[in-house]
Amino acid sequence: MQSTESKSRTSVSEASQTGRTLLNLRGMLLRGDFQPGERISELPMVARLGVSRTPIRLALDRLAHEGLLEASPTGGFVVRAFSVQDIWDAIETRGILEGAAARLAAERLEHPSELAQLHLYRDEMDNMIQFGNELDKIAEPDIDSYARYLDLNEAFHSAVVALSKSSMLRRTLDQVTSVPFASPSALVYVKAKLPRAPQMFAISHEQHRAIVEAIEHRQGARAEAIAREHSLMTRHNVELALSDTSILSGVPGASLIRIPAAV
Repeated sequence: MQSTESKSRTSVSEASQTGRTLLNLRGMLLRGDFQPGERISELPMVARLGVSRTPIRLALDRLAHEGLLEASPTGGFVVRAFSVQDIWDAIETRGILEGAAARLAAERLEHPSELAQLHLYRDEMDNMIQFGNELDKIAEPDIDSYARYLDLNEAFHSAVVALSKSSMLRRTLDQVTSVPFASPSALVYVKAKLPRAPQMFAISHEQHRAIVEAIEHRQGARAEAIAREHSLMTRHNVELALSDTSILSGVPGASLIRIPAAV
């Protein structure tokens, strides 16, 4: 008979394998390994990824829940295609939700110490961006600084949501940001490639600083307004990416977007 300790190790191992499988499959979708409308079934993925059917099944179900896949009437799943309007709607929805998160964070703040992690992210990003200068370190990033900025940006947005103390908001945002281009960091790459990259990074992070200040002073309405305005920068960046295929091709999930033919 399997011991309790052995069962526990097995459960942890299975969860870890499912998590890795989910990350691998999501990465493959966003890299363009599969085309919109392409069918994905369990058995071919078992052979391709070298894992059992259970983590494949769970990962496919999760990706369908996120909206990257759709269930096929004949079994299995098909890769979902997104219209440009889907992207605008996702960005708009994220702005509404992140605005609500910032407002709740301000209203539900109990002690200044709760802001410690948010301050750390803000301060490190401050050190990466030279305010008041035409040049900044993010404008021509090396792979390490670029990756670090992505991590900090993602962590900053997650920390604001955590401060809202709303698991409902967190779950809903997770689903919305699974749509290509909708997540806070999806278009950081685009900003780095644009002529006015230093100014855009500075404006974006100045909004980060203002959000922290509003939450710190428990100014819920101001925090919400700034967070919603901040999300509009993503739409601006998407519009720029859609107009330049050399930029668009480097953005995760671009292959899933149905771009209208030029008239």
